[in-house]
Amino acid sequence: MDYTAFSKTGLIKQLEYEGYSNSDATWAVARVSVDWNEQAALKAADYLDYTSFSKSGLVDQLIYEGYTKKQAAYGVSTTGL
Repeated sequence: MDYTAFSKTGLIKQLEYEGYSNSDATWAVARVSVDWNEQAALKAADYLDYTSFSKSGLVDQLIYEGYTKKQAAYGVSTTGL
């Protein structure tokens, strides 16, 4: 999380990819202190650094990435779109 933003489900999937079981990954993610809105804002800004999105398109992309609708809307709202 020091180099890229993750949604809660995205982080669990990343840990599984790295070889952790779903239960271990879920356990670990439940115990970290993360501002998921901040993560959504960082991910939204990352996307806009290299491609164009409409406001609704970026919200949809963040939801696809595993953010909740509320987190995605917050993240996009910080971008100025």
